[in-house]
Amino acid sequence: MKNLFTNFKGDLLGGITAGIVALPLALAFGVSSGLGPTAGLYGAIFISFFAALFGGTNTQISGPTAPMTAVSMVIIAGIIATFDGSVEKALPAILTVFLLAGLMQIGLGIIGIGKYIRYIPYPVVSGFMTAIGVIILVTQILPALGYYPKEDMSWVTPFKPQAEELILENILREEANEGILVLEDFEQTIARSGEITEATIMEEAATLAAKEASGVLGAIKVLPKALKSINWLELALALITILIIYGFKRITTTVPSTLVALLLVSGTAYALGLDYRTIERIPEGFPIPNLEIFTEFKIGAIAPYIFTALTLALLGAIDSLLTSVVADNMTKTKHKPNKELVGQGIGNSIAAIFGGLPGAGATIRTVVNIDSGGKTRLSGMIAGILLLIILLALGPVASQIPAAVLAGILITVGIAVMDYKGLKAIPNLPKDIKIGPLKLSSEVVVMLVVLVLSTFWNLVYAVGIGLVIASLMFMKKMGDLMSERSDVKSLSEEKAWADEKDFPQSLKEEVFIKHVKGPLFFGTTSDFQTLTDQIPNTASYAVLRLDRMQYMDQSGLYAMEDALQELNKNNITVLFVGLLPQPRYMMERIDIIPDFIPENHIFENFKECTTWIKSYVKDNVQPSTASLQK
Repeated sequence: MKNLFTNFKGDLLGGITAGIVALPLALAFGVSSGLGPTAGLYGAIFISFFAALFGGTNTQISGPTAPMTAVSMVIIAGIIATFDGSVEKALPAILTVFLLAGLMQIGLGIIGIGKYIRYIPYPVVSGFMTAIGVIILVTQILPALGYYPKEDMSWVTPFKPQAEELILENILREEANEGILVLEDFEQTIARSGEITEATIMEEAATLAAKEASGVLGAIKVLPKALKSINWLELALALITILIIYGFKRITTTVPSTLVALLLVSGTAYALGLDYRTIERIPEGFPIPNLEIFTEFKIGAIAPYIFTALTLALLGAIDSLLTSVVADNMTKTKHKPNKELVGQGIGNSIAAIFGGLPGAGATIRTVVNIDSGGKTRLSGMIAGILLLIILLALGPVASQIPAAVLAGILITVGIAVMDYKGLKAIPNLPKDIKIGPLKLSSEVVVMLVVLVLSTFWNLVYAVGIGLVIASLMFMKKMGDLMSERSDVKSLSEEKAWADEKDFPQSLKEEVFIKHVKGPLFFGTTSDFQTLTDQIPNTASYAVLRLDRMQYMDQSGLYAMEDALQELNKNNITVLFVGLLPQPRYMMERIDIIPDFIPENHIFENFKECTTWIKSYVKDNVQPSTASLQK
């Protein structure tokens, strides 16, 4: 805390900029979750402040994110359905699940789970992120068209018989709990059923209709109806928002294009007095804790969601720590993963108590913070305080934002969150498994399984199934390729191999030799990524001994690409020795060879490499310096 104000000016600018970027996204995520814009704004305020205060990544900006909102959406819809479609009745149970997820994150950090997050395979993350993008994109088409299923009587009316059955079932269940349901006398049942009005039935039918139209499959099911009843004003607002977001980026990235679109389209629509649909009203005043979480707590209401809460906690951990890695690469610092989990857990727990959506470290907001000068945790705290000020000062104004504008913003978020890098790699990955007559890539299979199951079935189970499949395939590969364990040693543990004894002593300052033993896969990439830190300042060449690296997966491939990019940026020439067929094939697929490593820098053995080095590498260490080093 003593260094909190050492970079006040930079942190102030970074926090303000990140807070401005977060505002439209927080409102949009809140609306798409089903709890309203206030939930998204509250989540952004409390998570940003407390995750920064207690977290382990100095420059991280946290808040509701696309993956966390997508999973939260499923939880919210499920709990609301069990409470007869009433958000008000379901809210304590929903927030209790969010609170439980936050407490679980704190527990994960305390027991040291943070360091194991790196074992999540790239194809699982890729499939999941692309599915999140698809879910957001498809589900936001309806509000962009100005179509809301529960308000379409042609869609709602067929659900009336089912609604009547459900209402009667609830009456019978209540009587059974009260001990007054007996076969001889249904007078009480008849009396209660007589109190049911047509409005009550239609309200229940609207709830069932909305549930049927939820998710990707539901949106696709009602899309023909939506296309027949397009609200052209709402569609125009959404399209103009999208065009401004993409178009303004071509002019400048200094000002967030989402904020420009939000202000410009909303302001114009309001000034012209257009008859558009607004978002839900944002309450005025300071957020108030929802104490019903504790006073109305019932273990039975949340018991079915304990596993879901754990999944939400793990997703938040993965989301946050991946952003922490991005922050580390930009700032050349090292985050504390377990402390970061504790901070995220505290932020999510407090947000839940105040009625906010759960969140995680947000990559775009974190990058904006760093680029704007943020260096300490104060920047994240300032972002949260700024959003609180906006809430207190501009709540009524924000309530006039068109719902279609937020739908347009979310469509661009859905497009941006997809993993295009992973999708582009699909045709080039090696086909290493055979299913019947088909030869397929195991990494592509995992990615597509997670993508399809997440999109059309269940986000939570899809990730679990993807992890199981990836683990089984990996174990099979390792059993087929080798029995020796992975061994990627650090510099302090390096020992010269037998054929390196005759290497010229005078060139050891200029040439750094690295041994890579065993596969370069998702479990060893974090060790390999320290390569650039191991190279001394005097070296201008790096020799990678790959004689014993029999296998490289997609995660390892991108780790190698990142390392080579960093070395290239630092003007260090890389030489490969003993490159084996499978890693070479992988690197040729995405043009690491020859873009980063030309053919004349690949040698079959160390003797050939040494001959090349003697011809091209000069001893640049001054005699006086060399003698001092001796």
